[in-house]
Amino acid sequence: MFAIIQTGGKQYRVSEGDVIHVESLQGEAGDKIDLKPLFVGGDQALFGDAVGNFVVNAEVVQHGRGPKIYIRKYKSGVQYRRRTGHRQDYTTLKIVGIKG
Repeated sequence: MFAIIQTGGKQYRVSEGDVIHVESLQGEAGDKIDLKPLFVGGDQALFGDAVGNFVVNAEVVQHGRGPKIYIRKYKSGVQYRRRTGHRQDYTTLKIVGIKG
């Protein structure tokens, strides 16, 4: 059985035992989180109102930061150069189960 969940503006296909990196969520390591699925698949597909009773149980494994990404700006002829960096925060989730 698998489910499609949405968190942080992105959708993920998950099944029991999967470990995924999502946009940063509140909670400490070991906390339980319940996510509402958009679609549940397996023997038969369920979506819309039929998936209303289902819930995806997840556990927060850790919080972290992604790799550094450098942004460079350049305009020719005017000696304009800028370099900045960014590291995106993420949360690692372990999918404990899909219940419904």
